[in-house]
Amino acid sequence: MTIEEIKALDMEGVENRSMEIKEEMTAENADLETLSAEVTALEERKAAIVEKMKKAQAAVAEGAGKEIEKQEERKMALTFEEVRSSEQYVNAYAEYIKTGDDKEVRSVLTELGVGASDPTSGVAVPTSVEDRIRTAWENDAILSRVKRSNVKGILKVGFELSATPAAVHAEGAAAPDPETLNLGIVSLVPETLKKWLTISDEAFDLRGQAFLDYIMDEIEYRIIKLAADTVVADITSAPTTATKTAASVAHVESTGISDIVNAIAALSDEAQNSVVIMNKQSYAYYKGLAMAAGYAVDPFDGLEVLFNNTLDVATATPASGAVNKIAIVGDLQGESVNFTNGYEPTIKVDDLSLAESDLIKVVGRLPMGHGVTACGRFAVITKTGA
Repeated sequence: MTIEEIKALDMEGVENRSMEIKEEMTAENADLETLSAEVTALEERKAAIVEKMKKAQAAVAEGAGKEIEKQEERKMALTFEEVRSSEQYVNAYAEYIKTGDDKEVRSVLTELGVGASDPTSGVAVPTSVEDRIRTAWENDAILSRVKRSNVKGILKVGFELSATPAAVHAEGAAAPDPETLNLGIVSLVPETLKKWLTISDEAFDLRGQAFLDYIMDEIEYRIIKLAADTVVADITSAPTTATKTAASVAHVESTGISDIVNAIAALSDEAQNSVVIMNKQSYAYYKGLAMAAGYAVDPFDGLEVLFNNTLDVATATPASGAVNKIAIVGDLQGESVNFTNGYEPTIKVDDLSLAESDLIKVVGRLPMGHGVTACGRFAVITKTGA
């Protein structure tokens, strides 16, 4: 029993009742025998409470009561996520980026009660920095539709290379032939998305969140843009015939206003929620075809159009034998990305290389594995040079 529990036994109440009884015993009509018995019982209860308090105090002195104090400390300590969100940690992290010295960051972790429980092997970025990348990813029209995971190292994703279809088995009939299934495996090998930028000494002198916001405005935008371009490149560079290590993507030669419809026809039944991805100039080209046809047909067949200007323009003429990749039609769930270190970008500062120009280099890095992981989910509209 703890001291707090013993206090709940109401020592004050026992003593107050003893005083009341003594006053009643002085009255003329007092039932002295009954009151005397109650006094005796109260005195015995008081003695028992005193004995329990002595034992509890002795236990605390010997360390047995320390667990109570630890529980209270745990209630008071902030969680690691709360610390990463605090102004103290943001300011300390900003200084860590500038100097490379993590003493202040570690000091804040210890001061706020999570020094020993830091779940990261390095210095974790503040939640505001991680959330910027996560939010930007979720708001990007292309990236928000792909499969995402957070697995350390190389992630291997299996896909169906070939398989026999399902069979109807009538009751009492002979068992159908066993399924023949050939699986392929795509390895999502991490690559590092990097963005370098150069800032002035004045910008470098910004402190805390203001400094992080200044550099992350550019790093965040460029890394997310590169990630979207990488997804598009995965799809356009995938083979047209699947192998044991690569899922396939169909190619459809462009003929004009019916390109999107022809691409849809090349998709498998597993392709759901398909979209069209193309250069903005190609979008204008297909809209022009619809205008010339008096809007008698929707060139996009009702599909949502997303934009990525790394794709070739539909009106461009490829060199002889070359193949332009005009547009992608399909279900972006056929692409997988794996963030090996979560959404936390690593930021490093070089204040020496351009010191004579009063400039500082800053680089942001985000490891990501990526690849097409399902056959029949995409069709690329192409234009081959004569």
